[in-house]
Amino acid sequence: MLPLDLVLSFFGISVLLALSPGPDNVFVLMQSMLWGRKAGFWVVLGLCTGLIGHTFAVTIGLAAVFAASATAFNTIKWLGAAYLLYLAWCAFKAKPQQSQNTLQKHTNSPARVLYRRGIIMNLTNPKVSLFFLAFLPQFTSSARGSVALQTISLGALFMLATLLIFGAIAIFSASFGAILQKSARAQTWLHRATGTVFIALALHLALANR
Repeated sequence: MLPLDLVLSFFGISVLLALSPGPDNVFVLMQSMLWGRKAGFWVVLGLCTGLIGHTFAVTIGLAAVFAASATAFNTIKWLGAAYLLYLAWCAFKAKPQQSQNTLQKHTNSPARVLYRRGIIMNLTNPKVSLFFLAFLPQFTSSARGSVALQTISLGALFMLATLLIFGAIAIFSASFGAILQKSARAQTWLHRATGTVFIALALHLALANR
């Protein structure tokens, strides 16, 4: 059982970390601006689901493999960079929607695609696993019982903080994006900006070191 003071301090730190500019919240920002609030929420849920994987990776010791093995780290890193470049290509070739109804139809249809996109985006960033490996154990203690259970509980708290902050980002960015979606030219530039951001994120991930 985690003490209340530790829960509050850990949750506060997690909120600050979620607010810090990074690939995941930028990803939510751009997807929400492009496709709306509902799409943004699906991406957020996907990202949070990815965090479940990272939490269990720390719990069972898999994250330590990425910390020790350059091959494992680089394999996941390059897969993530390639996926981001694919998303950039999709953004650059996307066409402006001709009407609000067309946009609404496109927004509602690929919920599972957006959810999967969030999962892949998160799981193919090995730095998240390394971060969890360094961060979560600082708040566990064998004196409080099962360290594995504590790690899972901390991962759940981090996911809650991420869900709240990223959800807020999705709401506000979708509101701004709705204004831009009224203009075909603005949509074109938004797609180009999104593609450029994805390329930048891909390069950032490709150049990342353990």
